[in-house]
Amino acid sequence: MTGPVTGPATGAGPVLRRLSDYAWRLLAVAVAAYLVLTVLGRFHLITLAAFLALVITSVVRPLVDLAGRVVPRPLAVLLGLAVAVLVPAGLLALIGETVASDVDRLNREFQGGLDRLERALEGAPLHLAPSTFDDIQRKVADFVSEHRSTLISTAVSGAGRLVEVGTGAALAVFMSVFFLHSGDRMWRWTACQFPAAAGEHLDRGGRVAWRTFAGYTRGIFVVAATNAVMVGIALFFLGVPLALPLTVLEFFASFVPLVGSPVAMLVASVVALAARGPVIAIVVLLLIVVIGQIEGHLLHPLVMSRAVSLHPVVVAVSVLAGSIAAGVIGAVVAVPLVSVLWAVYADRRGPARGTGPSSAPERAPSGSSGASGTSRSSGASGSSASSKS
Repeated sequence: MTGPVTGPATGAGPVLRRLSDYAWRLLAVAVAAYLVLTVLGRFHLITLAAFLALVITSVVRPLVDLAGRVVPRPLAVLLGLAVAVLVPAGLLALIGETVASDVDRLNREFQGGLDRLERALEGAPLHLAPSTFDDIQRKVADFVSEHRSTLISTAVSGAGRLVEVGTGAALAVFMSVFFLHSGDRMWRWTACQFPAAAGEHLDRGGRVAWRTFAGYTRGIFVVAATNAVMVGIALFFLGVPLALPLTVLEFFASFVPLVGSPVAMLVASVVALAARGPVIAIVVLLLIVVIGQIEGHLLHPLVMSRAVSLHPVVVAVSVLAGSIAAGVIGAVVAVPLVSVLWAVYADRRGPARGTGPSSAPERAPSGSSGASGTSRSSGASGSSASSKS
């Protein structure tokens, strides 16, 4: 009699079982993230308004806290929001007045610059025929006449989008009023809706997330303002027209890391080429390298290092992924979102393994009731993603 025949083991090995455990958990996280992003995209106006409200809160909060030492808190909030609204409005009015007063001179300069550019292209080494430019103008005119209805409908839809943007901005200001005035109480109430242990984790994660977001937002404002000042001074001394609008464009473009500032400078170089000639345009192009070096080696290490510790490759991939997912808005939101997620993850790993500035807990902000992490109520009150807001 022979014993039973034993075949090869059919069960999965420990490595395969561990990989399968990770696989289904990652799949569940991916599905949850997709559902969250789908809901946020469906209500994109509210999502963008909330994001803008957090940005306003992070920038205006220091001013409100300073004013709150001498005046009542509601009046301090009113003063802070007045500055946040009136300064951009005044800047836009100044730009409109500048462009309107110089429109005739700008038309002459641009026309003269285009004539000089045509003569340069007709000469060595390209030797383009004069009829080439006539063909380009005719094609542009034909395109406009053929697609006039499309252009008109696009303009009308753009006007409707402006109404939507105005509604979102009004909602953002409305939300920021409550974030600035009673954000700590709002966060305390939110954290108290969870069990004690979960509330403590939520409190700590919220503090780390808000510190990272506020630090990034304030830092990027400083970097953008510095870039804009350097560009404005350079364009003014080079005699490039539309220096003020181009300076404002540089300021807003700097909110898109790595690519925003070069794109704005390329626009400025095109204006310089048309109005001042190729030499000034080349100088403006060289400013891209100079400002990029100053931003990368001086401003970011000094201003942003305490708030964000992301590798440039991660920043580049985040900007590209955000732009693919949601266009320009996605490119702006991507880096602060990734920074917040990484800061919370690094903090959750613990200070022994966490890297970067986010691994240390933040001290409870002034005005909160009690230290965080001692109990459910005290852990919720010392925080927060919105108490700083």
